[in-house]
Amino acid sequence: MSVRWVRTILILFCGVVLSACSTVNAEKIRAKTDQTIDAISTKTNIGKNPRDPLEGFNRLMFNFNDTVDQNVLQPVARVYRDTTPGFFQTAVSNFFGNIGDVWSAVNNILQGKVGDGMSDVMRVAVNSTFGLGGVIDIASPAGLQKHKEDFGQTLGVWGMPSGPYLVLPMLGSSTLRDTAALPVDMKADLWSYKEPVYVRNSGTVLKLVDKRASVLDAGTLLEEAALDKYVFIRDAYLQKRANDIRKQEDE
Repeated sequence: MSVRWVRTILILFCGVVLSACSTVNAEKIRAKTDQTIDAISTKTNIGKNPRDPLEGFNRLMFNFNDTVDQNVLQPVARVYRDTTPGFFQTAVSNFFGNIGDVWSAVNNILQGKVGDGMSDVMRVAVNSTFGLGGVIDIASPAGLQKHKEDFGQTLGVWGMPSGPYLVLPMLGSSTLRDTAALPVDMKADLWSYKEPVYVRNSGTVLKLVDKRASVLDAGTLLEEAALDKYVFIRDAYLQKRANDIRKQEDE
């Protein structure tokens, strides 16, 4: 990938972020972006780790994502966590989790785990009916546990190799297989069909902020403990995905 294309991608993403967040410290984002663009000329696209042959590009994207996270997502997530009631945050998490359970049910069935798939169907039915549209999780205390799956895991169970590690702009850690599955996962998200558009967009932002707020403490520990945050996150992601798929194959 040429420097010109990398520069174009980063400028486009920075433009979106800066136009949407007028109160963000834009100078820090610009400075970090300039540093990472300059670094691409000195970094090879061939990494030492065979699972990460695009390490130079991946680190570039990681630095960009990390800058946006520190200057946009983290501040907003902290305000959300500190100012909204706990029951509201739980309700938001439950609501979008209930929607996600529909696609998890489909993927469980596609993987041959019909029992888990039907359990997820029951979760959705119970929480949607008696949990006020999913804002209250009644199913878990009743013994209907969540079996979270996505299409990337399904492809893995079907035998598709993961391919090289990738860091996607704004989306973070992935692999070639998971990136190929991403359009299917996005298309299968029932919330993406919600009308009117402003409700859908507002809900998507709320979901993102709520998810980021839920891992603020973990992020702080990572900052303090990891010598190389990129390597730590990469290895943890690859190990988790491999374990998730291995677990499905063993069942």
